[in-house]
Amino acid sequence: MHLLNNIPLLAAPALALSVSPRQAPSPLQTLTVNPLEKFQTIDGFGFSEAFQRAYTIYNLAEPKRSRLIDLLFNTTSGAGFSILRNGIGSSPNSSLDWMNTILPKGPASPGEKPDYVWDNNDSGQLWVSQQAVKYGVKTFYANAWAAPGFMKTNGRDSGGGALCGVPGTNCTTGDWRQAYADYLVQYIKFYQQSGVNVTHLGFLNEPDYAAPYASMLSNGAQAASFIRVLHPTLRAANLSHVHIACCEATGWNIQAKLTQELHAEGVDPLIGIITSHPYTDDIKGALPTTIPVWQTEYSDLIGKWSTEWYTTGVLGDGYTWANILHTALTSGNVTAYLWWLATQDKETNNNNNEKLILVDQGEYYVSKRFWAFAQYSRTIRPGAVRVGVATGGAGLKATAFVNADGSTVVNVINTGAEAVALSVAVTGVKAAGVSAWVTDNSNDMTAVAAATVGTDGSVGGINVPGRGLVSLVINSPTA
Repeated sequence: MHLLNNIPLLAAPALALSVSPRQAPSPLQTLTVNPLEKFQTIDGFGFSEAFQRAYTIYNLAEPKRSRLIDLLFNTTSGAGFSILRNGIGSSPNSSLDWMNTILPKGPASPGEKPDYVWDNNDSGQLWVSQQAVKYGVKTFYANAWAAPGFMKTNGRDSGGGALCGVPGTNCTTGDWRQAYADYLVQYIKFYQQSGVNVTHLGFLNEPDYAAPYASMLSNGAQAASFIRVLHPTLRAANLSHVHIACCEATGWNIQAKLTQELHAEGVDPLIGIITSHPYTDDIKGALPTTIPVWQTEYSDLIGKWSTEWYTTGVLGDGYTWANILHTALTSGNVTAYLWWLATQDKETNNNNNEKLILVDQGEYYVSKRFWAFAQYSRTIRPGAVRVGVATGGAGLKATAFVNADGSTVVNVINTGAEAVALSVAVTGVKAAGVSAWVTDNSNDMTAVAAATVGTDGSVGGINVPGRGLVSLVINSPTA
């Protein structure tokens, strides 16, 4: 849900004073992890720097630029984000904050040879992607908000319109489905030659919303019509490893309907991931599919910039986002969760909370939302499997995962105001070591030095602060 610069927003709710929980822990609570109870496999956590936000990082002076990149991708001191979502430009110029198309001069007909233009920049996204590669990031999601305007029913890339050639359209210029598929493939090839391998490809963004910026409308049948063209085009270009994504709806219920329509069209085997946003409807359950599901864009578009962890549970708070992540992983069974923008300046969109990090006058400022994500993304690595976990009492929310290296990850949110003493046992596993971190009003993923392994192999020495988040990585003897 991209907002145009300088559009007035609703006033942010007033923030209450932060709560200081009592320090004395309550009676010990025990969490029991069951590695044999398995759920979804995690692809990762990430963000986007689309609509020229990548320049916010690129234009920082060194060493701050490198430090900010390190903060985003470092797996031992930063967030360790493992997915980068790049916007495929469709606009003929860079006015406002729009993203340039690689085909600024449209052919007169779909069969005419296109004159692609590659600036080795891609609105700053290429540089950020290349830095991510250096940190070992392997998942790059290229997502088009729209086809170029000459391929659409309304003749421009903004304001909705549909792709010419899909059911329900009748364009005098012809059927542009193959040309659009070729266009997307060429974008991937440009990234390949620049050292970045795109792994996932989306051709729609919020197809239920005719936005005043790059946008394209579609129902499930129309999306399926294009997928049947895109899939063999990728295969013919030796890009069969690239997973097709669909459909980035504005809300979970809308995407559920689109997903059912795709299934009815019989294109499930051609789709790699189902994608959605929760702006108009929150995640309240799993989508009706066996295809992996990614939540690919969400943020607080209204709240005034805040670095708070817990105030009154407003959307900008880090504690609120820890709970949102918990719900997405448990109720939504998502395999990936992406924030909207990593960085943004103070002037854009009334300095709201759609960013994790504020960049202003050569400095950057990190929100507590960032550290909520870091506690999950740094500890739960790609390939991790969510497993069962039982809490020992009320007031705690927990998720558990087994990483590919055999380590067990437990994330615990304390929903109460008082600290809770915690013990963790993994069924069938005698812990060989443990690392733990805490984020609350006073901590930013701070190491918990008191975490210990008992003689019985359980983990103790953990106090979860009131309204706090603790993450543990438990190593088994073979991990």
